[in-house]
Amino acid sequence: MLKSLYGWRSLLGALALSGLAACSKPPEPVAFIAEGRPAKLSDWHVLRADGGKLKLNTGVMPYELNTPLFSDHAHKLRTVWMPQGQRAKFSELEVFDLPVGTIISKTFYYPKGEGQTLLQTHSDSSAELKDGALDLSRVRLVETRILVRRADGWAALPYVWNAEQTEAELARTGDQLQLTLQDAAGKRQSFPYVVPNENQCASCHMVKLKSKEVQPIGLKARHLNRDFVYQGSSENQLAHMVKAGYLGGLPEDLAGVQKAANWLDKTQPLEARARAYLDINCAHCHNPRGPASNTALNLEPFLAPDRHLGLCKPPVAAGKGTGDRLFGIVPGKPDESIMSFRLASQEGGVMMPELGRSTVHEEGMQLIREWIAALPGRCNEATH
Repeated sequence: MLKSLYGWRSLLGALALSGLAACSKPPEPVAFIAEGRPAKLSDWHVLRADGGKLKLNTGVMPYELNTPLFSDHAHKLRTVWMPQGQRAKFSELEVFDLPVGTIISKTFYYPKGEGQTLLQTHSDSSAELKDGALDLSRVRLVETRILVRRADGWAALPYVWNAEQTEAELARTGDQLQLTLQDAAGKRQSFPYVVPNENQCASCHMVKLKSKEVQPIGLKARHLNRDFVYQGSSENQLAHMVKAGYLGGLPEDLAGVQKAANWLDKTQPLEARARAYLDINCAHCHNPRGPASNTALNLEPFLAPDRHLGLCKPPVAAGKGTGDRLFGIVPGKPDESIMSFRLASQEGGVMMPELGRSTVHEEGMQLIREWIAALPGRCNEATH
């Protein structure tokens, strides 16, 4: 009897040890999938929901932007991974030349409030990542978008997280979720959060209209030139990319590298903040090569504030998108400017940006209004 008892204890001990070994098994390495559309986010092995946390795989580098794109107040965890021995080439103004095999992910999430309510707050993943992971008891994951560089170009794939927050599944046709946000003052708003379909993902990233070429938007020097907290230690992101072997050609003196303003930092000039906001939210379409090139509106931040920026510029086409206003920007008069009108709209065919939001970015709109109000000069309506 005693021998039998010891035998059972030995068996249970062995099972417990094998269970611990299984729990501590390292994740599979990141998988560059050269073709097709994997059904699950976990097939890429970039991110994994494990033990109540969203964890980054080995070699997956998080990053943030100085001024991020507005997406219905969603927080975003951005990451980049490259195959061993491959690295991006630095560019002063354009998107870095990223090698085949590069996988970029962007996970949209919200801090949790009471019940099903989500919180409308300002933060970034540098502050919310703890030991390289997001705490899923504090945030709700909504979607993760994958942008992968294949031999024939970039492919964009949207994945939607399940209710259990354990897996995200491919949503080629997009999705829609009804969410409720609560701001710092306690005001709530419910809205339809729209996950774009594959074609919509590609259209936003179609930076060259003629060639239909899809590219990333955020991986530019001016957006990345800022510090990020890596495992408790703050370091410039561009320098960190070089150290990790992910970037070549970076100038030794970072002071000479362009740096976009932080739109929230009121110690920085109003114009720099407004131009940075328009750059990340609008300029990937509104430039001479982009999908909105036919408007002759160029919102890139390094150009002089003139007619190409919309100052006293009549619209290319009349219609409800103008709100019966005569010019894109009327210096000193945000209420008479088409830009203010379109930023304040939620109506299809009027609102700008035309994809990626169902709500109005009140703070962003106010920033642009303040900037327009401070612009000198006047428009001559007789020349319209």
